[in-house]
Amino acid sequence: MSCTINEAQSALEKAKIEIARAFIGQDELVNQLLITLLAGGHILVEGVPGLGKTLLVRAAARAIGGDSRRVQFTPDLMPSDITGSVILDTSTGNFITKKGPVFTHILIADEINRAPAKTQASLFEAMQEYQVSLDGESHALPRPFMVMATENPFEHEGTYPLPDAQKDRFLMKALIQYPPAEEEKRMVEQVLSGGTGAELSVSAVNAVMNPEKFLEIQELVSSLRCDGAVVDYAVRLCAATRSSTVLECGAGPRGSLSLIRCARARALFEGRDFIIPDDVKALAVPVLAHRLTLSAEGELEGLTEKSIVEGILSTVEAPRT
Repeated sequence: MSCTINEAQSALEKAKIEIARAFIGQDELVNQLLITLLAGGHILVEGVPGLGKTLLVRAAARAIGGDSRRVQFTPDLMPSDITGSVILDTSTGNFITKKGPVFTHILIADEINRAPAKTQASLFEAMQEYQVSLDGESHALPRPFMVMATENPFEHEGTYPLPDAQKDRFLMKALIQYPPAEEEKRMVEQVLSGGTGAELSVSAVNAVMNPEKFLEIQELVSSLRCDGAVVDYAVRLCAATRSSTVLECGAGPRGSLSLIRCARARALFEGRDFIIPDDVKALAVPVLAHRLTLSAEGELEGLTEKSIVEGILSTVEAPRT
């Protein structure tokens, strides 16, 4: 039986409370993460080391009741280390399929940009088709399935920029900033109260739903009403990025679709069964910025993808009714 808007909103609020037991503060980031999960997409979280990116995704996985596995991306990581392989069982003489860590509900791809493009690309099929091909045979992934990837800024030594094709497959990109002093104080106090003080634990986070319930909520999100004028607004925003003179490459059709998917999730998060232009506006930067490529002219002018999206939001008129 499908859940109602109120039931889904209540479950999401409980999930936020559970996540906060381990991950302190950063409310906007937590909201973006949950919206991405609701929309059935994948999220890329960027920030310098030590800000709790891995902790956040572990806490979120635990709160929604899904299994999660973590892969530490390194320069020598091979695609088969993620997807698995077909090997010969010497005891029987038969070939057996050894499934990799990607066969889980939530895959934590930690520091994804420390691996070369060949290894990063091994996630393409999983993220888009929800399956993995091993020795010519397709294997379905558990549902729901999502990738929560973390990355360090590109200027850090030993990082590889993500290919444009892979960045486009992330529904949203979130930035994690240094916490305010008060939140950092609470974090330190919580760590020290746990014993050794080595790290924050997710043991206090309780599951508020199971994967089947989460799938019901995802189905509810996909059924929310979307007026044609709001769809047109999302399309016009993406079209404006393609005509910008300071961009080498703008957002493709997947950007428009992603805006609507995330807007529906935000509407449910706020207890509505329909989306409004403000849903699209609120999510335009995290949904579109990572899909843009600055031109040489834009870089010389000191522009950023974020500032360009914000400029487009100020010039493209939103529907009023």
